[in-house]
Formats: sequence, structure tokens, C-alpha cells
Amino acid sequence: MHRRWLFLSAAVVLVVASLTVVFLSGHKADAGRVSAAPTPATGAEVTPSSASPTPSARATEASPSTSASRTAGKKSPSATAPSPTAHPAKPSAAPVAQPASGTAPLAGRIRPGVTHQGVATFYQTDGTGACLYDASGDVLTGAMNTADYEGSKACGAYVVVRAASGASVTVRITNECPGDCAVGQIDLSAQAFAKLAAPSAGRVPITWELASPGDVGTLSVRYKTGSTRYWCGIQVIGHRNPLARLEVRAGSGWRQLARADYNYFLAEDGGGCGGPIRITDIYGERLTVDGIAIRSNVVQPTRVQFARH
Repeated sequence: MHRRWLFLSAAVVLVVASLTVVFLSGHKADAGRVSAAPTPATGAEVTPSSASPTPSARATEASPSTSASRTAGKKSPSATAPSPTAHPAKPSAAPVAQPASGTAPLAGRIRPGVTHQGVATFYQTDGTGACLYDASGDVLTGAMNTADYEGSKACGAYVVVRAASGASVTVRITNECPGDCAVGQIDLSAQAFAKLAAPSAGRVPITWELASPGDVGTLSVRYKTGSTRYWCGIQVIGHRNPLARLEVRAGSGWRQLARADYNYFLAEDGGGCGGPIRITDIYGERLTVDGIAIRSNVVQPTRVQFARH
């Protein structure tokens, strides 16, 4: 009986020992699995910024809109378009916002509202002369006496000429009548004189005054023969009102050019030749013209004209 109890006791101890080994083995396996998995603390150390770009950073690098705007910036017309002198085919122009006044503060001897007295004579002309305009189909022209020609200030001016009979004609000044013409005298084209009196009259008393006609089209610009970027002469053609000044762009400002008695504004050193041109009439209205290339003796039209008065 004693032996039997000892045997049972040994069996119990053996079973307990076996269970202990199994328990310890399972615990070690679980402990290995736990140590292989990231703990919350370990996961928190890997910040989103160090693992991958943030949404805002990805948008900056790969957003189609941002990429397109950068590309457009490199190809914008303002960055790559050539200067106006590289586009001689079609000048562009825009009037500066400055309405003409009712007076003519920049006028010379020929002023609006002032009646001049003199005589009219006539000669055969095709519209050419001291103003260096081309021959024209406009046959109603006149040559102004030297005093009122005033060093080419009268060039291109329109004047209404009236005879004592009441007949009148509007002519454009294209020439200078030399010293034998008295102050107030206009030597008209034969066609213009015929509207006032018979050619047999030879000369008739007249009065005349400045006009600002209606349908005269738009003005044009021409560079004188021989003009380059080192020297140039600039002429304005077809202006409704007499010109007071012509300026060219000089840096951030404007440079006024001197006017020769043959009706060209001169840049003796070439400064401003081929750049923007600003033209002012006797009423103070200014027109700014871009895109006029240096093309010698080529009439280049614009899309602007001075206001009517």
C-alpha cells in the first residue's frame, strides 16, 4: 500500500512537471510574437513627413495647374515677343487718354478762330513741295507764305480760303511760297484757285482760317531716306490738325525731336529711332504709336487720328 502511494505521488509530480514545461514554452512563443510587432511608441517615432510627402507638398510638385502655370510663364508673349521694330507689317497704335481742349495752346501763327487776310495766286502742282509729301490725288492744295509757313509748322494744315464773291475752298498746305509771297498770301493749286475765281483773274483778295475737316482717314508715319538706328528723320502724314511736337521714347520718359523746315522731326544721334512715337497736335491731344519700324521712305499707316475741332 505504501509503495502504491509512492508510485501515485511520483506520477502526479511527473504530470505537474510536464504541464509546467508546456506552459513555459507557450509563454516564450507569445513573448516572441509581441516583441516582433511594433508598439504604439515605435510607430509614433516614424512621422508622416519622414515617411512620405505631405498632401500639400505633393500638390506643389505634381499639381497640373501649378505645372501649367510655370510653363506658361516661360512662354508668355510678353517675355518672348520681339520689339515693335521687328514687326514692320502692321503697326499698332493707341491714343493716349487725353481729350482735346477747345483752345490751341500749342499753336503757332496759324491758330483756330483767327482770320487772316491776303491774296490768292495759283501755280501748277501735284501736291509735292517743301513739306516733302508725295504727289497726291488730292488736287486742292496750297503753298503758304514764308512767315505763316513758320519753318514747316503749317505743313499738313487744312485752311478754308474765301474770296470776296463768297466762294470758298478748303486746301491742305503742302508747300512753301517763297519770298515773293507776302504775309497772308497763299499760292493755290490751279484747281483750288478755279473754285474761287477764273484763272484769268490771276490773283484775288482772300481771307482764310484754320480748319479741322471731317473725313480725312487715319494718319501715317514715314522714316526719311537714309534713316537708321544711328540717325533718323520722322514725318507724320495725313494729320487732321497741325502738329505741335513729336517725341520718341527715351528710357522711361519721352524725348522731343526738333522739326526741320522740310517737315521731318530729326533724331541726330539716333536716340529713340524705331521705338514708340508720341505725336501732339496744337490742341494738346497726344497720340502714341507703336510698331513703326525703321523702313526708309515707306509710308506706314496707323489706326489713329486727332479729334475734330
